[in-house]
Amino acid sequence: MQSPRRVLAIQPGQPASDGAGVRLNRVIGGAGIERFDPFLMLDEFASENPDDYIAGFPPHPHRGFETITYMLEGRMRHEDHLGNVGLLGSGGVQWMTAARGIIHSEMPEQESGAMRGFQIWLNLPGKDKLGEPGYRDIPASEIPRLTTDQGVEVVVIAGQFDDGQVQQAGVVQRPHTEPQLFDLRLPAGAQISPHLRDGQRVMLYVYEGTLELAGSSPQSVGAGRLVRLSDEGLLQLSSAKGAKVLLLGGTPLGEPIVQYGPFVMNSREEIEQALRDFRDGVLA
Repeated sequence: MQSPRRVLAIQPGQPASDGAGVRLNRVIGGAGIERFDPFLMLDEFASENPDDYIAGFPPHPHRGFETITYMLEGRMRHEDHLGNVGLLGSGGVQWMTAARGIIHSEMPEQESGAMRGFQIWLNLPGKDKLGEPGYRDIPASEIPRLTTDQGVEVVVIAGQFDDGQVQQAGVVQRPHTEPQLFDLRLPAGAQISPHLRDGQRVMLYVYEGTLELAGSSPQSVGAGRLVRLSDEGLLQLSSAKGAKVLLLGGTPLGEPIVQYGPFVMNSREEIEQALRDFRDGVLA
């Protein structure tokens, strides 16, 4: 019988500010161990104070990766230099492939109330970093949801959810990195065992409640903490009092990562070219 995945680390996020002063919790992001190939960054934003988010993210560039924004509460408007305009509402997802370059803005469409959600940066393989950029708005009504026999609600954003009884394809599929992105909402006393193939990197971010992980040394993880797991084994999750968990899985690319702010490439030379292209107005 296969053993559970090992816990490599449990870590809190760090307070940060981005854009024009948006306050957020940076769960992963930066150099070294903070990265977890193929994921580059995970930010959580959650505030009912408009001073924390009202300035938004004015126009800024990206190259070399994908951004995924998952909105739990609130409204954010996207505009980019390609002419895309989208309104990201509660429960919706914005999936943007920066590739060779996108200059975009993300600005709140509200002046009060809660703004809550996540942004994830997902790397692109080197051969696709200068490919065609793309943008997709996915309203909540188009994202598959299911409820297991244990009463766990699963929002299947990307990849393929499978717990041995229920299978459901997500709204987004990607080659190479093969992202699995699920929002798991466990009621008190429930358990769930998503099947993820060996070789995939897996992270769990508990954003409400307390999660229990089965294993030789069972772990209890409270809200605001990220769990990084080994690449092999079973995933057995439960919650005595209820929990909400963002599950991220992906196939590592194993390529060099060189980052300068909003540009993520494979070499310093490619970063310097991105800076020149942005300066010369030919990023995309």
